[in-house]
Amino acid sequence: MAGEKQETPWPLPRFSFSVTGMPGHPVFQEVTGLETKGQVIDDRARKSSIFSPVQMPGHARVGNVTMKKGIFVAGPLLWTWFESIRMNRIARSNIVVSLLDQTGAAPYRWQLNNAFPTKVTGTDLKSDGNEVAVESIEVAFETMTIALGGS
Repeated sequence: MAGEKQETPWPLPRFSFSVTGMPGHPVFQEVTGLETKGQVIDDRARKSSIFSPVQMPGHARVGNVTMKKGIFVAGPLLWTWFESIRMNRIARSNIVVSLLDQTGAAPYRWQLNNAFPTKVTGTDLKSDGNEVAVESIEVAFETMTIALGGS
């Protein structure tokens, strides 16, 4: 019926997101590499009657996250943050990547704890192209947490 509230849950679209916690508050068009992975350790207790090793969970590992944005005349925000690691003044930051719903609320968030830049890539240049100039930054971080709900 018209006007009824739909109870079926739908997955969130991936095109509506925000990134906060970075110096200069840049607006990104792409974020990749939000992953964590657990190591597997083969272990066998000395008194075990089982000849083969047992697999145990080990340390969690995180990869680097890459974020891309358009280049603006306003200033080299990503380069300025990257320069801080070269001057031995590493400016770590807690970066939050929020997946937004249709109302603009953030029901799903990844927090990258103690992040710092490791690589800045400028745009590809092409004289016969008409694409927007895009730069990217790669950040390393210590741990990642995922939060559900809230805004």
